[in-house]
Amino acid sequence: MINHPVKTHFLTNIKRPVLIPLFLLMMQSFFLSSCSSAYEDTTDPIISTRIINFSGYEWIVRTSDEGVQGPGPNYFSDSEENVWVDNQGRLHLKIVNKGGKWYCSGVTLRRSQGYKKYVFYVASRVDQLDQNVVGGLFTYKNDSEEIDIEFSKWSKPENQDSQFAIQPADKAGNKSRYDLKLKNDLSTHFFSWQPKSIEFGSYQGHTLQPIADDVINTWTYTGNDIPPENEENLKINLWLFRGNAPSNNQVAEMIIDHVEIL
Repeated sequence: MINHPVKTHFLTNIKRPVLIPLFLLMMQSFFLSSCSSAYEDTTDPIISTRIINFSGYEWIVRTSDEGVQGPGPNYFSDSEENVWVDNQGRLHLKIVNKGGKWYCSGVTLRRSQGYKKYVFYVASRVDQLDQNVVGGLFTYKNDSEEIDIEFSKWSKPENQDSQFAIQPADKAGNKSRYDLKLKNDLSTHFFSWQPKSIEFGSYQGHTLQPIADDVINTWTYTGNDIPPENEENLKINLWLFRGNAPSNNQVAEMIIDHVEIL
């Protein structure tokens, strides 16, 4: 049984015509676009009505209703089985099987933050995700204005399990691949997005001042594809590469202890 100390709320009994003004004012916040490079799907996103509070911010929980959307393509569910905040204030994202379908999960920060340092304190072994599972920490405006930290082997067991990327990620020089080799459940990941550079880092433990042995990977991008400040949104998701079921046929989970925006 899941405890939910942080209340979620739903916008209920609202007909679509009444929502039109809200849609026009907050289109970028409510459109839940997908993560990751060449594997996007152009299906229009569904507007979710579920909001959660996590790390002092409001987040919109993604749903695709009964259709499929990119990345993947996949089904996305905004149920409390897929997305919840626990008694410790940690965010849980899960991929679960319901009625023979695998449902992925994602959340979008309701307000754009612009040029900032985005820090994610992860509390699960994202280096041990199934080879078909992708965990994403990213800002997104469109497919060419996106900054990613992603945990995945992209369905190839021999691949490294993580990457920093600027979209388009298939362009030479726009990503850095690495292995996490985590010591335990705790790791810290960040990108510092500025007009002329993006600094990335992954560290063992929960810290922004690691000792040398706890630095997993760092990378600074100064290329031509730095996204402009353009009403983007911070997103976190957990999904299946090309929509393929987990190779181990098991539920997948990613836990985020907290997020800082500095």
